[in-house]
Amino acid sequence: MPDSVATLHLLPNVRLMELAEITQTHPSDLALSGSWTVHGLGSLVGRLSTLRIPPHSQVIADGSLIVALDTAGAWVLQEFLARLRSDAQSVTLKGFSARSMQILELVAAQVAAQINTPAPARARRGVGFLWIAQALSRSGHQSFVFLSFVGENCAGLVASLRDPQRLRLRPILFNIRTAGFDALPIVGLLSLLLGVVIAYQGADQLRQYGANIFVADLVGLSMLREFAPLITAIIVAGRSGSAYAAQIGTMCVTEEIDALRTLDIDPLGLLVLPKVLALIVVMPLLTVFADILGVFGGMLTAQGLLDVSFAEFLDRFEKAVSLSSYLVGIGKAAVFGAIIATVGSYQGFQTRGGADGVGRQTTRSVVQGIFLVIVVDAVFSIFFSILNL
Repeated sequence: MPDSVATLHLLPNVRLMELAEITQTHPSDLALSGSWTVHGLGSLVGRLSTLRIPPHSQVIADGSLIVALDTAGAWVLQEFLARLRSDAQSVTLKGFSARSMQILELVAAQVAAQINTPAPARARRGVGFLWIAQALSRSGHQSFVFLSFVGENCAGLVASLRDPQRLRLRPILFNIRTAGFDALPIVGLLSLLLGVVIAYQGADQLRQYGANIFVADLVGLSMLREFAPLITAIIVAGRSGSAYAAQIGTMCVTEEIDALRTLDIDPLGLLVLPKVLALIVVMPLLTVFADILGVFGGMLTAQGLLDVSFAEFLDRFEKAVSLSSYLVGIGKAAVFGAIIATVGSYQGFQTRGGADGVGRQTTRSVVQGIFLVIVVDAVFSIFFSILNL
């Protein structure tokens, strides 16, 4: 007599042999029947996880009543038998057809490989020597590729200066308009507000010591030497640097760059040098515009909060700000322009894949452009401090 018989609740109008069935005819004997296929397993997968066999027993699985077996059913059965074997139980198969045994043996090898293969260890996200070495190697390679790109552009620029006919005037003028003239409103507005903020933050401190007139020193030196070229570079990096990366990146994705090379047209001379030259010209001009609006914003705040008239402000401004301070900001702006155009173009040429790659490199162009601008600005500050400029 069987100790226990497992029962399946069948769907209406579904015959017994259409679904897989496993019956426990003895605590250690199993009778398999029905259709062990992807369509016939039904709720059997859940039942197998709850089926219990006495430990350290010899299990006999009889498959003589199986009418159909595919890899899905064999996979479920082999996983169940593998769990029994892992519990120190011996499993014997009987009554299976030759074809069923071939499928079971094929799937058994895959199940054994899956069970015996250890889960991949999670990569340590902490600081480790190997991780640091890999990061340094990637950074070194990227730096080398970027420096090679800069070298190619410098060689092309020198060749163009030796032979001015190689310069493409229309692209240069177009980039001057888009990166320079079109950026005047946003640069002017932010510079005006920045001048207001600088004067406003210093107003209370200056008023306490009766040094209201020195607001001209504060606004003039900070705007002309640091804030005007820096805020202009950040705006241009967000506007033009990202546009350069997106434009060239799209051309790489659509294979237009390869088409230019096929036609023996230098992509650097056509796409990069006009942008670099345009920003070298535009950035100092935008910085002068930012200087004027920033100082004017400081004058408005000084008159409203410190009772310093425009005439008094300008008189003190002329004495406080030297020509060298003004030229320092202009010179830094030209360098910032070359950095922004070069980084944006470089990231565009590094684009791979589709639209996702264009977006990724555009983001990198803005982040790396602003980062390098701030780093170079810090280097300039140290250098000018050593030279007492």
